Amino acid sequence: MTGKIDGDRLWRRVMELAELTERERPYTRRSFTDLFLEGRVWLGEQFAGAGLELSIDSGGNLVGRRAGSRDELPPLVIGSHSDTVSGGGRFDGIAGVLAGLEVAQTLGDYGVTLRHPLEVVDFLAEEPSEYGLSCVGSRTWSGHISTEDLKRVGPDGETLGEAIQRVGGVPSLLGPEPLRKPGSLACYLELHIEQARVLESKGLSVGIVTEIVGITRHRVTFVGRTDHAGSTPMGLRHDALVGAARFVDGVSGKATAFADGEDYFVATVGQIAVAPNAFNVVPGEVSLVVEHRSNAKELSKRFSGELERLTNEIATALELTCAFETVSTANPAICDAFVRDTIRNASEDSGNGYLVMACGAGHDAMHMADIAPMGMILVPSRDGRSHCPEEWTGPDDLAAGVDVLYETVLSLDATLD
Repeated sequence: MTGKIDGDRLWRRVMELAELTERERPYTRRSFTDLFLEGRVWLGEQFAGAGLELSIDSGGNLVGRRAGSRDELPPLVIGSHSDTVSGGGRFDGIAGVLAGLEVAQTLGDYGVTLRHPLEVVDFLAEEPSEYGLSCVGSRTWSGHISTEDLKRVGPDGETLGEAIQRVGGVPSLLGPEPLRKPGSLACYLELHIEQARVLESKGLSVGIVTEIVGITRHRVTFVGRTDHAGSTPMGLRHDALVGAARFVDGVSGKATAFADGEDYFVATVGQIAVAPNAFNVVPGEVSLVVEHRSNAKELSKRFSGELERLTNEIATALELTCAFETVSTANPAICDAFVRDTIRNASEDSGNGYLVMACGAGHDAMHMADIAPMGMILVPSRDGRSHCPEEWTGPDDLAAGVDVLYETVLSLDATLD
C-alpha cells in the first residue's frame, strides 16, 4: 500500500484501544462504564498528541478539532464510536474513530491546513445502551432524542440524563432541538467495517454506501399465569413462553415473506426475558425485543402493524394479556450523491477496487444524515463476522479505506463551501 496515511500507526492504535476490555469478556467496553471512560482518557491523549483541540459537548460526545485556514466555514466531520457490544470485536466503531484521528494527524504530517475546520468525534453510546437506546450521542446532535428518552432508567436506577451528565454532558441542554443545526456542518463522513461478507467475497477493499437501512425496535410482553409445572394440566395452563415462542416463529415467517421483494428487509428477535425462569414453573411473563430493518419506510410501518396484530391474536388464542411498545425507530438514511461521487473518485484515484452498496447495519451516520450531507466508507470483515471476538479486518484493507477517506476529505475541502 502506497497511500499517505501511516498504516502502522493506525493499526497500533486500533489494537491498543481494543485491549481496554473486560478480561473475562473480550472485547467488551460498554458505554458509561469505568472502562469506557478509561478508553475516553486514552482517546483524549491520542487526540491531543495529534494536535486536536479537545472538548466534551452537551451530549457527552468527545470532539477533537483541527482549525482551518477559513475557520468560520462549517466543519468537515468524521465520526464513529468507541463503545462495544458485550463480547464484541476490536474494529466496530473503533476503526472509524481512529480513522478520523489518522486523517487529522496525516494532515499535520504533510503540513496541510484545510480551508474548513476538521472535527473528529467519538459519539456516545452508539451500541444499544443499558437505558434501551442506541446512537445516544448522534441523536443529541441531530435532535432525535426526547426529554422522555432522558428519563429512561438503567438497571442501577440511574437515568440516561444522569449518565450523560456523569460522562461530562449537560442533559438540561438536550432534547428535540439539535445540538448541531442543519447546515452547520459541511459534511459528515464515517468509515466502518462492513459486518457482512460482500466485500470479502468480491476481493474488494472499499464499499461506498448508497443508503443505510432504517431500524425499528418493539418490546412485546406476554403475561399468563405462574403455576406448578408438575401439577397443572396442559389444558389449564396460561403459558406466556408458549405465546412468545409462537410470536418468534411468526416474526420469522412474516419477515421472510416481506423480504421476498426488491426492498431490503430483515427482522430478528434477539432478547428474551422469562419469569420466573425456573425449570419446574410454568412461565408467567415473557418480555422480548424484536428488531426489523429496511430501506423502505412504508414497508417497515406495515410490518410493525402486522406484529401488533400478531401479538394480540396470540394473546387471545392462549388467554394471555399482552403489551406492544415501540422502543425506538430510525428512518432509512440516504447518502449524499455528491459526497458518494467524491468517495468513488478517491477510490479510483488511489487504485482501490470498490463496490457501491447499501448498508444493512445501523450507524451514527443514520442520524447525521438529517443535519448534513453524509457519506460512508465500508472496509471488509473477514467471513462477515462482527459483534463477536472473531471480528477482523486486515491492516491492508483498513489502511486502504482510510487512504480513501483522507483523499475524500481533501477533495471535499476544496469543493464545498
